[in-house]
Parts: sequence; structure tokens; C-alpha cells
Amino acid sequence: MEILTGKFFYCYVLIFTILYPLLQSFESKLKLYTKWKSLLFALLICVLVHVPIDIVLTNLSVWSFNSDYILGFKFLNLPIEEWLFFIIIPYACIFIYEVLNYFFNNVRSSQLIFNLTLLSAVVLLIIACTYYNNIYTVLYFSLASVTCFIVFYFKPIWWGNFLRSYLVSLLPFLFINGLLTGSFTEYPIVSYNPEHIIGHRILNIPVEDAVYNFVILAEVIACYEMFKKLFKKIPVKNN
Repeated sequence: MEILTGKFFYCYVLIFTILYPLLQSFESKLKLYTKWKSLLFALLICVLVHVPIDIVLTNLSVWSFNSDYILGFKFLNLPIEEWLFFIIIPYACIFIYEVLNYFFNNVRSSQLIFNLTLLSAVVLLIIACTYYNNIYTVLYFSLASVTCFIVFYFKPIWWGNFLRSYLVSLLPFLFINGLLTGSFTEYPIVSYNPEHIIGHRILNIPVEDAVYNFVILAEVIACYEMFKKLFKKIPVKNN
């Protein structure tokens, strides 16, 4: 691992994450590249929503970045690698979502699933209220709770498929986030202020990161599905 660490380490993690999904997006059966408009707009919204939050949390010292593992180029006090994070990670997860949808039957979004989603919303809200002094905890547990309440109200047909892809994405999540948080290296790329997290970790990953991941992926899949429907309704003009 020592040969990979250094100023390019965060870049290496991002390249590793995107390389296979990007190449396979041009696979003849999946043809993810044909949905580039929906992908682009979904990723754009993800950047517009979560990068400002990331900037604020960085400025509040909720987390910090190891200068030994990043290139050093920053925009609005955020490393360029972190900007790319909000494009690459959601893209990779949309890829997982589409692959699972292609190879497996749709997961029926039953009333039971929506009831469990409502229960999750309540539990997440209780946790957010319990740890109201922890900025990272209260923010993303609250956002996750709101997300679940919205899903329960609107009951989107793709919710079962999303939950499947989220559960599957937890496997690469553990590895990629493990690299970012120092689970497999001597020092982390991203360090968390203990005053703003609960303190429970999986490997060296704060439990909040799993909720953070859930919020981002739910948003990007919702936008992706919305834009897919929208662009289907727009007639193609023939010259």
C-alpha cells in the first residue's frame, strides 16, 4: 500500500472506483451511455446540493483532509478530489442500480417495504434528536429521515430496486470508505471531528457515513428516474 500512498492517493481511490463502471457503461447489453442526459442531470443536482453542504461542514471542522494524500488544489476550500467524489461515487452507484435492474427482476415495492421505510424515518429522527449536538449526525440522520418520510408519502415504484442496490453498494462502500478513513492505511485521507459524530464505527468508518451514503444515493436515483421519465416524454425531432 505504501507505493500507492502520497499526493495522488485520493485520486487513485477515485480512479479505482470509476474505472470499471465507466468502461462497462458502453457494454452492448447495458448501454448505460444511452441514458447520458438523465445521468448528467442527476449528477448535477447531487453536486449542487451536497457540495455546498460539504464546504460548510469542512469550514466547521466537522472533517478535514490529510494534505499528504491530496494534490493540494482546492476550490472554495474543498480539495478537487472531493468535488470529483460527488460525481464518481453517485455514477458508480447508478451503474450498480442499472446492472441489478438488468440482470434481476424488479423488487416489488410492497406496502410492507413502505411501512418499514416509515419506521426507519421515525428511528432516524429519534437518533437525530438524541445527538442534536453532533453536527454530522443530526444533519444526515435528519435528511435520511425526511427522505424516508417523502418516500412513504409518494411511494415510488423504484424504491424496492433502490434498496436492493443500496444494500449491494454497501460492499464496495466498506472498501472505498475504508480507504478514505484509514481502515487499511496508517493514516486516513479524511479525518472526522469526534465532537460531531456518535463515535460508533465499522472498521474505521463512522456509522454516519452509511447514512450519508444512503441520502446521496436516494437523491441521485430519484433524480435519475425522474429525468428518465421526463426525457421519454419529450419527442425527438427528426431533421
